[in-house]
Formats: sequence, structure tokens, C-alpha cells
Amino acid sequence: MSARLSWMARVEAYLAYRRRNGFELTIDATQLQSFARFADEVSPEGHLTVPLAVAWAQTSQLKASFTWARRIGILRGFARFCQREDPATEVPPRSLFGSAHRRLVPHIYTEAELCTLLEATHGLAPTEGLRPATCRCVFGLLAATGLRIAEALTLTAADVDMDSGVLHIREAKFHQQRLVPLHPSVTDSLRAYARQRDRLVPRPCCDKFFLRDDGSGVNQPSMLYALQRLCQQLDWQTRGDYQRHRLHDIRHTFIVRSMLRLYEEGVDIDRAILALSTYVGHAKVSDTYWYVTGIPELMAIAAERFHLYTQGETS
Repeated sequence: MSARLSWMARVEAYLAYRRRNGFELTIDATQLQSFARFADEVSPEGHLTVPLAVAWAQTSQLKASFTWARRIGILRGFARFCQREDPATEVPPRSLFGSAHRRLVPHIYTEAELCTLLEATHGLAPTEGLRPATCRCVFGLLAATGLRIAEALTLTAADVDMDSGVLHIREAKFHQQRLVPLHPSVTDSLRAYARQRDRLVPRPCCDKFFLRDDGSGVNQPSMLYALQRLCQQLDWQTRGDYQRHRLHDIRHTFIVRSMLRLYEEGVDIDRAILALSTYVGHAKVSDTYWYVTGIPELMAIAAERFHLYTQGETS
């Protein structure tokens, strides 16, 4: 790689290389472009060195070692790419700022909160338009299936088989596909939404299942805004480590509530977790366990099982 190339050009070459191999790198691209702008200013003709990496990592607005470690982790792949053409490149050590992995506690909705949230969507403006029904159906689908928000919003009319009650997720994480069977009540809700959608938006401009009033597909920012606006109106405070309510918390809630139901039904949890992991589209069972949060109901079960264990009994 020519030393005369700007850092931004080197970053773009790296991103193009990775994307040709199937990686989207949305977050990585933003961070690496930030590094390129920084490096083009302070070391336009230099090499990627550990001091340069550290200096950039610490420019983050979040002054925390965890954030710096995440930045270093992203930079390491780019450094190895640069090293092929520039032997003077230094790959920053992975442990430079400690662990880059930290689990922030999500907000786990109660059943009552989910019901209240869905009911509150009736008040969204315009009340005579499609937006209230779209938000209610999307939030309900996330709560009933644990779909990722991107999976829900990229569904097309052809992906929703209401006769068999199955969703076809065509573009899941890591470009995976899967079929998601639905409870009959969910299928009924989707069918009712489709009737209302077709009545209010008879000539959509796309094939997406969930639409805006103008006939275009719903996007994530608008759904997040609606969720946070409703939570604000309901005067809800988050429980956990995040300052604001997130759409992804509904997926966490589905997995936690599913785990609770499995324990309450007394099924073989080791087998059931495999099915749950497949249903939500996880590549590994450990990814599903990552979502488990200690809500009071689960902690009560854990305490009871530990008590039985100390008494030499099995649950």
C-alpha cells in the first residue's frame, strides 16, 4: 500500500475488501472513517502505530476505557490489513485498555407494560392514519416473536404467510435465513393490520409489509422515536443501564419471558434452550444465554433451586 495514500483512502480500501467477503461493517466503517480523519490531520504521511491508535481511541466523547477498548478492537483488523503493504505498521494489543466486552442490563418489560404500550399506540398522530396501527403491530410482533427490529421492518408481503402462520426471515444477521412460526393470535393481528393497511394505503410505493402513511416502508428511527415518545408520555423510567428505552429491549424481554415460561412448565431447559435459540436466530446457544437478565421471577426460581441443591435434593 503506497504511503502517499491518504488514511481515508486506506480505510475505504479496507472496507471494500471486507465487504467483498460478505461483511457489512456499518459500525466499523463509521469508527474507521473517524480514525482516518484524525490520522490525516495529525499524521498524514505516517504509519499506524500504537501511540497513534491510543491518541485516536481517547478522542471518543465517552471517556471510558470500555469505549477506548472497543475502538482499539475495530482498529486491529485495519492494522493487519495495512501491515501487508507497510511492515512498519503496529497492531495495537487487544488488552490495551482492558476488555472490550461489557453487558449492559436492558429494560425488561412486564406483561402489564407491554399491554399498556400497545394500548397507548392508539393515541399516536395522525390518529386516523396508518401510523398507530403500524406501531402497535410492529411492537406486538417484536414482543410475540423476539424478532430483531431490522428483521421485522424488512418483511415483505410475500414473507408473511398468513395461511400457514409463518414468517420467512430472508436477511437475518450474518445473511442467514429462517422460518418463524407464529401463534394464531399473532397471525390474526397481522391479518387485521394488512386489511387496514390496504384500505388506508391502496397504492403503496414498495412491497414492504409495514408501511408509512405515504406508502413507503417504515424505518427504524421512526419506530424508535414512537417507542420513546410513548414511554415518555407514560412517564416510564428505564430499569437497567440504558438511559432511554430501546427497541432491542423488547427482544431481550421475549427471551427472558420465554425462559421463565420454560422453567415454570418444568420442561428440560437444556433441550428447550436449543429450540429457543434457533427460533430467535442465534448462531450459538451462548448468544441466547447472553440475553438472560435476572428479573425477580427468574431469581426466585434460581433461589429455590439453590435451596434444593443445598438440601441435597433435585428440582
